[in-house]
Amino acid sequence: MAYQINDDCIKCGVCASECPVSCISEGDAKYEINADECIDCGNCANVCPVDAPQA
Repeated sequence: MAYQINDDCIKCGVCASECPVSCISEGDAKYEINADECIDCGNCANVCPVDAPQA
C-alpha cells in the first residue's frame, strides 16, 4: 500500500529528496505522493519531522 501525506505536512521537502523513485512532488497545500509509483519503502516517513507520510 502506498504512503500518503496527511495535513500535518509543513512543506519542508525533505521527503521528496529521500524518495528513491521520485514519486513525491510539491502540491498546493502539502507534498503529494503518486500512489502508482510509490514502492512503499518508508524513506519519506523516516525523515519527516512531523510524521506526515503515513502507510
